[in-house]
Amino acid sequence: MNFSRRPMRVLISLCGVAIVTGVAYRVIRVNATTAGFAYLLLVLITASTWGFLEAVLSAVLATMAFAFFFVPPIGTFTPAKPEDWIALFSFLAVSLIASRLSTTAKRRASEAMRAEETLRQAQADLAHVNRVTTVGELTASLAHEVNQPIAAAVTDANTCLRWLAGDIPNLEEARAAAMRIVKDATRAAEIISRIRVLFKKGALQRELVDLNEVIREMIVLLRSEATRYSISVRTDLAEGLPEVMGDRVQLQQVLMNLMINSIDAMKEVEGTRELTINSRQDENERLMVSVTDTGVGLSSQHADQIFNAFFTTKPHGTGMGLRISRSIIERHGGRLWATDNAPRGASFYLTVSTKADDL
Repeated sequence: MNFSRRPMRVLISLCGVAIVTGVAYRVIRVNATTAGFAYLLLVLITASTWGFLEAVLSAVLATMAFAFFFVPPIGTFTPAKPEDWIALFSFLAVSLIASRLSTTAKRRASEAMRAEETLRQAQADLAHVNRVTTVGELTASLAHEVNQPIAAAVTDANTCLRWLAGDIPNLEEARAAAMRIVKDATRAAEIISRIRVLFKKGALQRELVDLNEVIREMIVLLRSEATRYSISVRTDLAEGLPEVMGDRVQLQQVLMNLMINSIDAMKEVEGTRELTINSRQDENERLMVSVTDTGVGLSSQHADQIFNAFFTTKPHGTGMGLRISRSIIERHGGRLWATDNAPRGASFYLTVSTKADDL
């Protein structure tokens, strides 16, 4: 509580009662009932704006002003009739009770907001831990993905040196090799930048996001992991989809979790291993993304359980990836669900709202 501002609040409460009294008694000349409602409204405003003690002061001052200016005999604080005394005490009691209820509601609303903010921060921290853990599990594949352009850049650099070291330097070939170096270095920098973003910890950042671009970024990061298990990746991304308002990193996390789950489901299966990612706009103008695999599939009892916290079918899984993913999608005004495919495999579907009002 800030006591340094209390004298100013007391003064403002006094001024509020004086203004209401002046308007009701001198300007408009209302009756006692209307004046009583005006004073009660002032007390409620004081309680909801500042607190109970300021509201008590306003209630006492308003009762005194009400008795002096509106209860016969006018100009005294002692009403002539017993029922007027009852009316004054009733007014004071109602003002105090309403003030207490108002301040209690304000305090509970404030506590609820703090609790919601704490929960949101805990969810963000948990999502960050999940991202870091997932990326850590992909260290070997990501290192291979980064190593490829770096190795290509080294090869191109040696080629460039050879073209320049000849008796007659071939500047055109050297320039072409140098351009390839720039291209490979840029590719390595982009991969590292995407990995750094996933490690970044921060508050929710709302921005316009191209979901197709997010899908392509995650395919680049997981390409080596898919290749490692002989999994082909196919995409069917609708053109001209509207951008969605959301947190780019969290949407990346959802797609990464779904794609990794599909890859894990196909590691041990025989036959075709194919990961298919589609995007389109549904009849409700929501963006829909599907991630389909030809893995072990889902049993009917697991289709809903996989989204429960700590439920996992993996030997070393935490059971939090899909739970966190569903929470993220729901915060983006959408849904996330899974279905089993016949004869094998599973599909994960997510929808995201394109309307800011749904978020």
